[in-house]
Amino acid sequence: MSPYGLRDRILLMQAADALADFLTPRRRLFVLTGAGCSTESGIPDYRDADGSWKHRQPMRYQEFVASGAARRRYWARSLVGWRRIAAAEPNPAHRALARLEEAGRIRCLVTQNVDRLHQKAGSRRLIDLHGHLDRVECLGCGMGYRREAFQEELLRRNPGWGGAPARITPDGDAELRNVDYDSFDVPECLRCGGALKPWVVFFGESVPAHRVRRAMKAVEEADAMLVVGSSLMVFSGYRFARAAAERGVPLALLNLGRTRADELATLKVEASCAEVLPQVVERLASDAPPQGDVTRPTSRPCPRPGCR
Repeated sequence: MSPYGLRDRILLMQAADALADFLTPRRRLFVLTGAGCSTESGIPDYRDADGSWKHRQPMRYQEFVASGAARRRYWARSLVGWRRIAAAEPNPAHRALARLEEAGRIRCLVTQNVDRLHQKAGSRRLIDLHGHLDRVECLGCGMGYRREAFQEELLRRNPGWGGAPARITPDGDAELRNVDYDSFDVPECLRCGGALKPWVVFFGESVPAHRVRRAMKAVEEADAMLVVGSSLMVFSGYRFARAAAERGVPLALLNLGRTRADELATLKVEASCAEVLPQVVERLASDAPPQGDVTRPTSRPCPRPGCR
């Protein structure tokens, strides 16, 4: 039985119709996704409907680099929170976007998420703007490690921490209470002894320039932009909405609550992306022409011998 009442189902249908109408004539989409795209997969988001923080702000890059105590606290919490990220599966929003790509409608998908769920769903034309959590890197020499192997080493060095009760927060973080982080043992780089950091862009850290250039080029080539599950409160993602508006590229927002780009939008849909996007994909599929080129003129007999 559907958890939605009749009025809610009608509103969802109207939202899907509006977004499908927006997307129907457009086949070079630039899509930007945020934390709201992964909430149905069990990964919490950062902000409430008004764009304010739901949790305390995440670790900042400058603090992580400068403080061994901060790194111990981060990795102790991440040891517990990683379980949720590793076990998460794509939800209907991820799968719907993969289907849109398969149908040839998405030119580029840029995600601010670090959970790799778009890849698991089948998306390929993808830029991980903020990196991803399944890799660890050395701040000294740049050597990379698989997170699974690093997780095993964390558990080996810190027996008992893996089962600590915790409240899971965004991006593999966890809130631990009444624990002594000073005793937590964090591995160092095997090559140079340097500090290890997840391969993600922390708050206060710059997104690599080559990723921004690729994304901006995709905005320039797009005939529309779609934002899914992001409030765009952080400039990292908002810059692309602003660039689209400056180029006259129509912008649609699918997000529960306020976004920083509301005044720039051609269309704003406040609804669950996991509920709306699958309906949109079905509508677009039903409106597509049947297999075969139906735009060709009606065939006529060819006067040349042997012509078919």
